[in-house]
This record gives sequence, structure tokens and C-alpha cells, in this order.
Amino acid sequence: MRVAVASDHGGFPLKTRIIEELGKLGHETVDLGTDSTDPVDYPDYSRAVAEAVIDGRAERAILLCGSGAGACVAANKFKGVRAATCHDPFSAHQSVEDDDVNVMCLGARVVGPELAVELVRRYMGASFSGLERHKRRLGKIAEFEKEFGR
Repeated sequence: MRVAVASDHGGFPLKTRIIEELGKLGHETVDLGTDSTDPVDYPDYSRAVAEAVIDGRAERAILLCGSGAGACVAANKFKGVRAATCHDPFSAHQSVEDDDVNVMCLGARVVGPELAVELVRRYMGASFSGLERHKRRLGKIAEFEKEFGR
């Protein structure tokens, strides 16, 4: 699977480890920056990841910032993006299985490298269940996007 990976300066220290793990799992990565701990604005990297998923350059994405929250909020502003901040193994796979999440956000100041690797494994190993109740709920979310012009 092709996976876009991006971070702001707060997430940068963890980004290399995430890309390394994705490679070990057999995935192709698209590195969308940043490339240092110099201060940058997380919405720019949320946008890069969202556009990569929307236009098909990536099937999924992993987005890192200090907390995981800000980047997630920004990514969810894009129609067709379903981003979730995951800091535990259950939400890393459940968010895909039930909610068809295509962008996992991680807080590099919240999770350590080993937990982050486990979250990546769970996220990448999960697939959408396709159960009717989950499709119905996603349909309602799609209606929100139409109704509110996103």
C-alpha cells in the first residue's frame, strides 16, 4: 500500500521511525515533509496529506504533530478525509475497521517510538469491515460534507 507520511516540527523526531516501520511492513511511503525541527505550521502538512489521499497518490496516511490533535482537526476539513488521533492500539485498528479512517494522526509528544510502531502496525493491518451499520454511519458523514459545503 502507498502511505503518505508528514509531520510538523513537533512530529519530526518520530517521522523517520514511522517511515522505517512502514518499509519493514512492505509499504511504499510518500514523505511529504517536514525535514527538520525548525518551526512550521501543522495545517500545511495536514493539507499535503489530505491532498495525497484525495487525489490517489496515497491510499492512507500517517500525520504527526506534537499532540496529534491539531493536525487531525485540520485534516478533517477536507472532503473525503477521515482522520483520527490514535494513542492506543485499539483505536488504531478500530478506527479503520468501523470508521474507514484513511489518516491516522499521532502525537509525537504523547506516544513514544515503540508505541508509535505498534500503532502503525495495527492501523496498517486493519481493513474496513463493510458492515451495514458502519456504511450507514459513513453515509451520514458524507451527507454532512455535502450539506456544509466541505
